[in-house]
Amino acid sequence: MFDHLERTRLAATPTALEPGPVIGAGAQLWIKRDDLTGLGGGGNKARKLEFLCGDAVARGSRALVTVGAAQSNHCRMTAAAGAALGLEVHLVLSGDEPPVAHGNQLLSQLFGAQLHFTGAAESHWGELEIAREALTAELHADGLAPYSMPIGGSTAIGAVGYALGFVELLEQCAERRIEPRAVVVTSSSGGSHAGLLAGRAALAALGSAVPDVLAIGVAKGVNAGLPDVVELGNAVLDLMELHDTRIDPDDVEVDTRWIGEDYAIPTVAGDAAVRWAAEQGGWLLDRTYSGKGLSGVLGLAAEGRFGHGDDVVFIHTGGWPALFAPGGVPG
Repeated sequence: MFDHLERTRLAATPTALEPGPVIGAGAQLWIKRDDLTGLGGGGNKARKLEFLCGDAVARGSRALVTVGAAQSNHCRMTAAAGAALGLEVHLVLSGDEPPVAHGNQLLSQLFGAQLHFTGAAESHWGELEIAREALTAELHADGLAPYSMPIGGSTAIGAVGYALGFVELLEQCAERRIEPRAVVVTSSSGGSHAGLLAGRAALAALGSAVPDVLAIGVAKGVNAGLPDVVELGNAVLDLMELHDTRIDPDDVEVDTRWIGEDYAIPTVAGDAAVRWAAEQGGWLLDRTYSGKGLSGVLGLAAEGRFGHGDDVVFIHTGGWPALFAPGGVPG
């Protein structure tokens, strides 16, 4: 399903599947350690970038361009991918240039990326994407043949990485004789969620028992159904050459209750989850993304969504460098 696709090997996979505490009414929590993918400090974007950068190299691109919030994990990891592949990297970021770089911005600079600050608010994704398109046009004019990626690398090519990741996860569960009730992932740009659903549909079509896939939405776009996860997931299945396999719209579940006021604005529950993860397992989560995602898992467990003896997998998507930026640690 994947061997015919262009790919660069950037991630240290398979990542570990670790047992966590019992939560809620007695469900066993498992942590899929995609914060340990290795590339530039690790995180879920490494899986996407393997296929995105494979496509870029195949097209003869000499530069990578992408966009994100000020402390974007995807931007930091794209910078690392460019360093590994010898490609120029341009990052379009929200906010203004700080006097001193911290967190993901510091690492992006160390990897040699050029940072372009837009002054846009972190939640104004449309404005950020317009700036990315304008910069891409400039680099085209300069002859760099840039490979331009939207927020989160959430294209069908990028999302393929999580279809493969779902297959990897279920192989690990089978080895441990685990039959998870649900796989939970944090979602903002929708690519990881769509890829997981594509992997789920592919295995279900082969007759495998598959768990629910539940997304905890931390951005207003994905909470409102943008992007269309079914459409994006089916485009992934087309890339996998599984044209007769489709995602059922009823399989798309996004819990929208954990975002708080807006994207990148911390919540009390999210901050509590960041502390809980650190104290319970030494796991490092960020306040924008993975902390809110885990708060959803813990909240759902407290509500009784998962029963006694259920196995629940939380995909830890990374984000620890943001802890070292101003405001990155809960007060």
